[in-house]
Amino acid sequence: MGRWDNVEEDPEEVARIKAEKEAKKRAKAEKKAREAAAALAAQQAASQATPPPSKRRRLDTPSAQDDDEEESRPKPKIRHLRFEGPVMTPSRSVDEYEPLNQIEEGSYGIVSRAKEIATGEIYALKKIKFTIGGQGEAGFPLTSLREIQVLMRGSEHRNLVGLKEMVVGESLDSVYIVMPFLPHDLKALLDTMPEPFLPSEIKTLVLQLASGVAYLHKHSILHRDLKTSNLLLSNTGQLQIADFGLARYTPTDGSEMTAPHMIVTLWYRSPELLLGDKNYGKPLDMWSVGCIFGELFWKDAILQGKTAVDQMMKIIDLCGPPSEENWPGFKRLANARALKLQKPITSTKQMLRPKFPLLTNAGMEVLAGLLTLDPSQRMTAEEVLVHPYFKEDPRPKAEELLPTFPSKANQERRRRHSPGAPVRGEEGDKEVWKGDLFGAVEEEEVGAGFQLKMGR
Repeated sequence: MGRWDNVEEDPEEVARIKAEKEAKKRAKAEKKAREAAAALAAQQAASQATPPPSKRRRLDTPSAQDDDEEESRPKPKIRHLRFEGPVMTPSRSVDEYEPLNQIEEGSYGIVSRAKEIATGEIYALKKIKFTIGGQGEAGFPLTSLREIQVLMRGSEHRNLVGLKEMVVGESLDSVYIVMPFLPHDLKALLDTMPEPFLPSEIKTLVLQLASGVAYLHKHSILHRDLKTSNLLLSNTGQLQIADFGLARYTPTDGSEMTAPHMIVTLWYRSPELLLGDKNYGKPLDMWSVGCIFGELFWKDAILQGKTAVDQMMKIIDLCGPPSEENWPGFKRLANARALKLQKPITSTKQMLRPKFPLLTNAGMEVLAGLLTLDPSQRMTAEEVLVHPYFKEDPRPKAEELLPTFPSKANQERRRRHSPGAPVRGEEGDKEVWKGDLFGAVEEEEVGAGFQLKMGR
């Protein structure tokens, strides 16, 4: 027992302490009650609060009459999104046309002149060849599909032959392309004209040719067979590029292009194709334009090689030999390794000058720019169109003032005195590259369409 156990407590003190404890308990309980009531009130206020209206509230209560007016009010017409596209209709029969005469037969089709019975209009009908070179390939020819695709695009430009429609015969392989008929081609005209075109007339023709090529190249299309026989001329002086059998869109997926020896008629084939370049592009068409430009002055093809090797030698005779100075990197091409050439003494312009005495200095710039050996430096179609040569005297003659010629298309087939277009499946020229321009022959290697005897 402790020493404080015997101390007697004062009753009054005990009562006071007890009263104080009870007062503190009541105050604490009242505080808790007030806090709980405040929390409950805040919760109720939050639940009763409404979010802001997403749209304007209607202040008055809608009546039945308002509902009737809402229903009777005309609703806006729904406009569906539409895309312009060709109307899909069945092909008409070839019997809608009356055959007149055959104009020519090419590697990929037979072209005839025909009259539409309903209108009396004259058109050119090309019957598609389903078997080319005796291969017996099944299905629609790929070249014809590409030609139709480009013809549809050609309808958008005045210097490209367009597509009117496709008609069919009774058999599955009787499919015809209907195109506008133009009575002349430049090759036939040049063969029969007593005198060549005047410089002002040549300017008009070249501008139209460059305009059509520029449109093709703008839309990533390579013609790949430009020549005078594929340039048609109307009686009103309008030139149109025709025969898109070898045309192709420039691939964007990295797919390989056609072998160089399988495109472009030999006399109009560019040096990079002859040397086996598989990464060709728009410059190959511009080389052909240059050949056509010179042909309009000469009245005859300016490069008439008998084989691919002979064609390359004629290019060297006309434009000078290639070198690392005027064509960097040309030695990397497959067929260039056989060349044994001396360095050029003069430029292409100087080589061409004595052979085209009627050309002005500005005109020589155009011709030399188109016949530049290096394809990366070759003049483009857009550059031709804006060249000062076509603004100097004599100015280009108006189309309607070009000379007119009697049409022979209704009398006989057009005769060709130039090589035809390459045919898919044919073997290229098999020839040994030899002579003063080429090295020793020890090892044989197949190049782009012909055989080379490669020097060590």
